[in-house]
Amino acid sequence: MSQREIIREFEQEQRSRFQFVQMIADRASRPQNIETLQRVGVMSSLHLLIQEVSPGIQQTAALALGRLADHSIDLAKVIVTEDILPQLVHSFPSKNRFYKKAAAFVFRAVAKHSPDLAQAVVACGGVDAMFLCLEDFDPGVKEAAAWALGSVAQHNELLAQSVVDVGAVPLLLLCLREPEMALKRMAASTLSDICKHTPELAQAVVDTGAVAQLALMIRYRDAKLKVLVMRRTYLERQVFSALSQISKHSVALAEMVIEAEIFPAALACLRDPDEYVRKNVTTLMREVVKHSPELSQVIVNCGGMSSVIDSLGECQGSLRLPGIMMLGYIAAQNENLAMGIILSKGVQQLALCLSEEREQHIKAAMAWSIGQIGHHTPEHANAVAKEKLLPSLLQLYMEASSSEDLQVKSKKALKSILQKCTYLPALEPLLYDAPSNILKHVACQFSKVLPHDSKARRLFVTSGGLKKVQEIDAEQGSPLQEYINAINSCFPEEIVRYCTPGYSDVLLEKVENYQLATHQRM
Repeated sequence: MSQREIIREFEQEQRSRFQFVQMIADRASRPQNIETLQRVGVMSSLHLLIQEVSPGIQQTAALALGRLADHSIDLAKVIVTEDILPQLVHSFPSKNRFYKKAAAFVFRAVAKHSPDLAQAVVACGGVDAMFLCLEDFDPGVKEAAAWALGSVAQHNELLAQSVVDVGAVPLLLLCLREPEMALKRMAASTLSDICKHTPELAQAVVDTGAVAQLALMIRYRDAKLKVLVMRRTYLERQVFSALSQISKHSVALAEMVIEAEIFPAALACLRDPDEYVRKNVTTLMREVVKHSPELSQVIVNCGGMSSVIDSLGECQGSLRLPGIMMLGYIAAQNENLAMGIILSKGVQQLALCLSEEREQHIKAAMAWSIGQIGHHTPEHANAVAKEKLLPSLLQLYMEASSSEDLQVKSKKALKSILQKCTYLPALEPLLYDAPSNILKHVACQFSKVLPHDSKARRLFVTSGGLKKVQEIDAEQGSPLQEYINAINSCFPEEIVRYCTPGYSDVLLEKVENYQLATHQRM
């Protein structure tokens, strides 16, 4: 066999190997093929192919591994147990950009599934390799590395700390300054995943100047980017997410975000067509206002509160949740801020949302926010009561289908509002439906208001309220019985007797006896 023939045979073998690994990579992109590939032992073949001399075969094998791991946690575990990850890392510096992107894809696909698998990526040196990729000249390699680091950092504090310790944060910040939108978005997303765990990790990101850079990306919306609206939208989602994760930890970090002057510019994004941009803006404001009255006032003064109230009518479901909670946090700070929500028609908006939503965790958030608004003073409680929210809260508390969290929050909100409410027309319906532990708070309010309001006493009799009070079966000596006695003392004795159950039968018996006595005299 001639030298040319030998070379031709080797080339043919190389082409066959490449075609084979390309077939695996193509099949691995379809979820319906994963089980079959696993059954025929695809991992053993790829394990050998990843060690090939040919760069094309190596990077295609890595691509196939990434696709398999991305679809299945079981296959991701096999990649770890077969010691494939160290092989990917070993020759990293000498490989081309295609191999680096494919290897980063494998690290990302493995790490995303669980903290244990992410730790395996850290242990094999994958995070260090991704750090080197962040220094690469190719934007695609940087993006793949940032994505892999985010998949590691997202799980817990220790894994996020490993990303910080390798020195990735300053390089991620440099990625935010690159012109490529996809790279900016992924860098912002990874910073968000790092910041979310602890104040210390958030501070590590802030210390690199991340807040100023993220804020700049909000304030500067280049008109030329209109041709890239979708990419810009994805970027803004992640920017607001990162700022939210920074703000949530402490007053100091939230103040740094405010001092970066992102408001009121960020409010313009509440009109963005993308619902997740709007949600993340509202989430950012929620994380800021929860810390202090002063920070809440900053958001109110820039128009954030009124904008969120308006936006609640334009979205549904989980998109409403950050705004609902934001109003609750603002109201919890002090009575003036809570009154601002009332004057801005926030209670009416919450009442509408409560009637429309079906998810219990969203209803629980609304019950909590309503309680925060109404618990301050009689003016606050009456404003809530006039929107007919007390019967709604009672129903949520008493429904057997309500979750424990929903029942607890509804009960707490109801009790806190009742203890301040003096608007009797809203309280009277509760006399007919409330259990004794709620009824005592209702009766208490009647016992406070009726002695000082003659018109209310008259209406209480004519509406049947006094009669209903007489029908309540209260234990002698209980607070409820004491409140009933205090209510009865507001009326003449004969009126109380007239409203007492069975008294009409007594009167009829007297009528019969009277007629009988008259007949006998005749």
